[in-house]
Amino acid sequence: MDLEDLGLSRQELGYSGFNEIGTSIFTVYEAASQEGWVFLMYRAIDSFPRWRSYFYFITLIFFLAWLVKNVFIAVIIETFAEIRVQFQQMWGSRSSTTSTATTQMFHEDAAGGWQLVAVDVNKPQGRAPACLQKMMRSSVFHMFILSMVAVDVIVAASNYYKGENFKRQYDEFYLAEDSVRCFFPLKVAFTVLFDLEALLKIWCLGFTGYISSSLHKFELLLVIGTTLHIYPDLYHSQFTYFQVLRVVRLIKISPALEDFVYKIFGPGKKLGSLVVFTASLLIVMSAISLQMFCFVEELDRFTTFPRAFMSMFQILTQEGWVDVMDQTLNAVGHMWAPVVAIYFILYHLFATLILLSLFVAVILDNLELDEDLKKLKQLKQSEANADTKEKLPLRLRIFEKFPNRPQMVKISKLPSDFTVPKIRESFMKQFIDRQQQDTSCLLRRLPSASSSSCDHSKRSAIEENKYIDQKLRKSVFSIRARNLLEKETAINKILRACTRQRMLSGSFEGQPAKERSILSVQHHIRQERRSLRHGSNSQRISRGKSLETLTQDHSNTVRYRNAQREDSEIKMIQEKKEQAEMKRKVQEEELRENHPYFDKPLFIVGREHRFRNFCRVVVRARFNASKTDPVTGAVKNTKYHQLYDLLGLVTYLDWVMIIVTICSCISMMFESPFRRVMHAPTLQIAEYVFVIFMSIELNLKIMADGLFFTPTAVIRDFGGVMDIFIYLVSLIFLCWMPQNVPAKSGAQLLMVLRCLRPLRIFKLVPQMRKVVRELFSGFKEIFLVSILLLTLMLVFASFGVQLFAGKLAKCNDPHIISREDCHGIFRINVSVSKNLNLKLRPGEKKPGFWVPRVWANPRNFNFDNVGNAMLALFEVLSLKGWVEVRDVIIHRVGPIHGIYIHVFVFLGCMIGLTLFVGVVIANFNENKGTALLTVDQRRWEDLKSRLKIAQPLHLPPRPDNDGFRAKMYDITQHPFFKRTIAVLVLAQSVLLSVKWDAADPVTVPLATMSVVFTFIFVLEVTMKIIAMSPSGFWQSRRNRYDLLVTSLGVIWVILHFALLNAYTYMMGACVIVFRFFSICGKHVTLKMLLLTVVVSMYKSFFIIVGMFLLLLCYAFAGVVLFGTVKYGENINRHANFSSAGKAITVLFRIVTGEDWNKIMHDCMVQPPFCTPDNSTYWKTDCGNYAGALMYFCSFYVIIAYIMLNLLVAIIVENFSLFYSTEEDQLLSYNDLRHFQIIWNMVDDKREGVIPTFRVKFLLRLLRGRLEVDLDKDKLLFKHMCYEMERLHNGGDVTFHDVLSMLSYRSVDIRKSLQLEELLAREQLEYTIEEEVAKQTIRMWLKKCLKRIRAKQQQSCSIIHSLRESQQQELSRFLNPPSIETTQPSEDMNAINQDNSAQPETSSQQQLLSPTLSDRGGYRQDSADAGKPQRKFGQWRLPSAPKPISHSVSSVNLRFGGRSTMKSVVCKMNPMSDAASCGSEVKKWWTRQLTVESDESGEDLLDI
Repeated sequence: MDLEDLGLSRQELGYSGFNEIGTSIFTVYEAASQEGWVFLMYRAIDSFPRWRSYFYFITLIFFLAWLVKNVFIAVIIETFAEIRVQFQQMWGSRSSTTSTATTQMFHEDAAGGWQLVAVDVNKPQGRAPACLQKMMRSSVFHMFILSMVAVDVIVAASNYYKGENFKRQYDEFYLAEDSVRCFFPLKVAFTVLFDLEALLKIWCLGFTGYISSSLHKFELLLVIGTTLHIYPDLYHSQFTYFQVLRVVRLIKISPALEDFVYKIFGPGKKLGSLVVFTASLLIVMSAISLQMFCFVEELDRFTTFPRAFMSMFQILTQEGWVDVMDQTLNAVGHMWAPVVAIYFILYHLFATLILLSLFVAVILDNLELDEDLKKLKQLKQSEANADTKEKLPLRLRIFEKFPNRPQMVKISKLPSDFTVPKIRESFMKQFIDRQQQDTSCLLRRLPSASSSSCDHSKRSAIEENKYIDQKLRKSVFSIRARNLLEKETAINKILRACTRQRMLSGSFEGQPAKERSILSVQHHIRQERRSLRHGSNSQRISRGKSLETLTQDHSNTVRYRNAQREDSEIKMIQEKKEQAEMKRKVQEEELRENHPYFDKPLFIVGREHRFRNFCRVVVRARFNASKTDPVTGAVKNTKYHQLYDLLGLVTYLDWVMIIVTICSCISMMFESPFRRVMHAPTLQIAEYVFVIFMSIELNLKIMADGLFFTPTAVIRDFGGVMDIFIYLVSLIFLCWMPQNVPAKSGAQLLMVLRCLRPLRIFKLVPQMRKVVRELFSGFKEIFLVSILLLTLMLVFASFGVQLFAGKLAKCNDPHIISREDCHGIFRINVSVSKNLNLKLRPGEKKPGFWVPRVWANPRNFNFDNVGNAMLALFEVLSLKGWVEVRDVIIHRVGPIHGIYIHVFVFLGCMIGLTLFVGVVIANFNENKGTALLTVDQRRWEDLKSRLKIAQPLHLPPRPDNDGFRAKMYDITQHPFFKRTIAVLVLAQSVLLSVKWDAADPVTVPLATMSVVFTFIFVLEVTMKIIAMSPSGFWQSRRNRYDLLVTSLGVIWVILHFALLNAYTYMMGACVIVFRFFSICGKHVTLKMLLLTVVVSMYKSFFIIVGMFLLLLCYAFAGVVLFGTVKYGENINRHANFSSAGKAITVLFRIVTGEDWNKIMHDCMVQPPFCTPDNSTYWKTDCGNYAGALMYFCSFYVIIAYIMLNLLVAIIVENFSLFYSTEEDQLLSYNDLRHFQIIWNMVDDKREGVIPTFRVKFLLRLLRGRLEVDLDKDKLLFKHMCYEMERLHNGGDVTFHDVLSMLSYRSVDIRKSLQLEELLAREQLEYTIEEEVAKQTIRMWLKKCLKRIRAKQQQSCSIIHSLRESQQQELSRFLNPPSIETTQPSEDMNAINQDNSAQPETSSQQQLLSPTLSDRGGYRQDSADAGKPQRKFGQWRLPSAPKPISHSVSSVNLRFGGRSTMKSVVCKMNPMSDAASCGSEVKKWWTRQLTVESDESGEDLLDI
């Protein structure tokens, strides 16, 4: 078939398309706004392969419309929150929700103090009798009035239009249940009743007291308006608003709803200011547009100010804004079209992305709590959690209603053959109760107790026993806590005294002033806080201080005592949780002991039966690849730990069922009305497999955990109920397998319920269950928002019925005005294409056909009754189809009534829909635990999340020499080089602004330029590989991506010159696109936004999967309900439910809101517009009115209002991780960057881990805010090093371990950490301080012992010299003088050898061995000769005594490699110091015997 070019101009073709770069950008922006994108996709499907069109447009909607667009909301919310924190006084402090009828005033009490007292303004101030005043204040009167308001609302909602057979007068509205009784007298009666109510209140309170309440002012306004409304001439006028606004008074029925409304609209300063700003913006932009386009011919949208206002308001709501822009572009011509397009796009961008986001930010700010209230709610929530854990579930407490029947044990052994078993606590309780009875009887017999009643004695005895029981339970914990508290107090006293002494002695004076790091600041804050908290000798220390200093110390002491009180509350809550959990376990154990059927599956299988144990093993078996170090106990990181974590996510049985469920869903994808499972044996196989596997799974789980009355029963939550329900539906359908399924029958309902099978994935995957909890945990707030929107819809629906009922019907022939002339047939014209703007040639007529004339309402909506009116307003609330409603009302009723729909759209769009967004975000934050976080706690959570994402620098260090590699390194790391590469990437991307067509001669030069750019990028990669080495280059993920893209570019160059066809051009364009994404990581802001999107995708993975599963369930149900519906306005060959695949595409279109209401009305088609068939549903082309209503409305609310807003919440949460100023951050980007650089220097192997002993080198290298000054903060340095050793048992530490330790040390944990985390962290720091203090004391004692031993070595040397001299004198006296010996020289050599054998380093200590003359030397037995030598207070015996020479100068005493001058002095005067040295040796010996030796025998490293 040959195609002919019609030669149409751009104005005739339209400005949407992908032919040029300008129109392509314009079209992408239109599609990203989710307006008209589906028609572009259908056009692409007709021209290109279906998969390509689906992939392109679905990814475009997902990334641009759902992720990138919501980043704007995150930016506005974070910016608004930051401004609110900085300028809190601008809006004033928040106040609690107090009643408008209650005020407070100061009142002086009896003690002379002042206090705030609530003053009731409803107290009697009028002239009414006391009985009437009491009646007016009673709750009965209040509920009677509210019930009358409810009846009035029901009566107003029961109105409907009877048709043209009734005369259009004021009494044409009738009650639905009685068409004879007139409706108007009822309105008069209700109006009189509420008038009397207002007069009664004025009489009782006085006019001044009545008018002082805001609620009474609103009631008075309604009374005046409704009184005027019942006047016949004003009945069908705008005064109807006052009558329908009575429904607002029903908000007072629910206190929760009233509090929620006050929280949202009470502080109306911000919301009212934003509404005024929005209205002013609309007025200004309407005036500008009027001046710009009023002179354009063939354009009637801007001829008057009201038309211009309606057009700009339509763009604000995004409904049909593309039509407004297209009509304007076609009217202004091709020359001014780009300027006009930019004008409308900028306005649309500001109005939809910034203005609407401001409404979300204001609502979130109104839902925000004060910092003090957040802390209070944290405590209350912890207490509530403790209370909920105390009781067992109701299904288990039912056993308490039955009498106790403990099981008896038959003894088959002698008492000496087995150990004494534990006595059951439930058995002992009867003796406790008996003791209570005996105590009460004793108290009753005592004469002193005769005055008190027996009940009082029983109560006191019971309370005393309870107190004893609690004391007994707490005994173990209290002893441990007491010992730990004593240790902490002793260590803190020592540390506090040392710190105070150093401060008072002025040891810090004389040092140069230097800015302290955040680590040092936080360390000193904690030390001072702990010293004040434990109550030091403040009186002794503060004697020499001035009055100002004492006042400051007193305020600090008071503040820290308050913190101590908070600590006690936190610890009390923690103890309460432990007690609640213990009590729950005790209750469960009592039930297990006293009831033989407790914890027995189906009351048959025993608790420890072999079959049950086997089922437990099968059910709970899971993959566990975590390897632990046998020495340290730390978990080792494996190479494929992410894959192993995925495999260990669920049990093996759940993995099997997940696979079976997925296969069953795939089988259901092939079902259609024309290929049904009842008639397809291949599809029945998957059905049988699913039912069989699920039967086996449920039997195993029931036998292992029980069905209902067991602690871990299958039916213990909604997930278990859903599993049983899905199984029963599948089993019934498999057994029944109906061959004929009539429409709207039970069999069709069973097939619809069978479509819930994909929801099994929610139960099997834990993360999916978490998504469900996040959805349903905030159901209360979502329900309140729904009530508010339903109230708004009811008000406007009732008003619409009053004004528009029966007035919207018209003849389908536009030339016929009256109903009498609406008969016969007429010719209707049709358009060839919606997107083509073809003009008729002279004498040419539009194509058309003849149709009969019909007088009827519009096809999709009417206001004949409240039900149809609320359906129309619900569609309008979704901002779909409201333009048609507006045009019909203006054309058929009057232009003034267009205000009605504009006001409703503004309230619904700006407040109603943003309420959903705000509430879903607030509930998400509450479920994540961030809603009640203070500003400091939120910053800390953001910091922890940001540190998890941080990674070590994968950048090798610069080569040491100044050779070629070093020069290449300097070039590649220079900022100018990086900017040049970024500019080249942008320049290559610009080449794609022109389409690469093989037949176009311009394509060859463009491809050649791209080849040149590719060679430049090859040169860049080569330079980086030379500079960093191949292994260093491969460490960075960004370098890997660049290498991949460059390799693809080289392959493309080869194929391009070899083939030179259309496929190579397409490949070259793809390579350029891939290269363009590399530029995002080269700029800080772009990298921040990219990280936000990537992390949001990662964290929202399970939400997206959950959305797809819901989509799949609705798609299967849509095939059953609407698979054969005839084509209509929007159900066509592209969009229908004939198969599951097409149903998924239709539902994805509905998620974006693209004409979902029109698809719903197409699926509501009923006879005579279709062909019914009562035998089977697949033979009829009719729809299902009720089914379509529930199906589409529920799907749109769940997906569009809740699930998509969860994505917004995740993006807002992740954006706060990266969006923060330097002042707002606890650790700035510069700090993290500096730590990465230092880590890169220490981790020379680039493994991501370092040994523990290297941590101190890393800490010494840190500078800036993370610097640790060893002169001032040596103790902090020791604490940090010991923390790493303690937490990792001396093994390797990772990048995140050290960074986490620094982050904890750099923040004020009292402000930033939550309750449980704060307790754990303070306990860890207390333990570290205690251990470091012990080490410090131990090292100090060792140094003292070193000095003592040095003295004793000197003393021993003197004694040896004296003894040798005495022996030589004696030998001279006994032996002849002619005898000579050479002993002194030998002794000299021996001593020199012995001294040379002593160690020269100071890290080891060895004591001189005492001689045989010392008595202590004989304490060592000869059997210990082969044992290792003992150190630190223990001795070794020499093998033989060695005499010492007379020469004093030859004696060289060494201790740790140093000579002792004092010993030399003693040796030079041996006779004079003999007595003193002997006494010193005796004292030292006495002390030495009392010294306990060190267990390790090794000195600790003095840091």
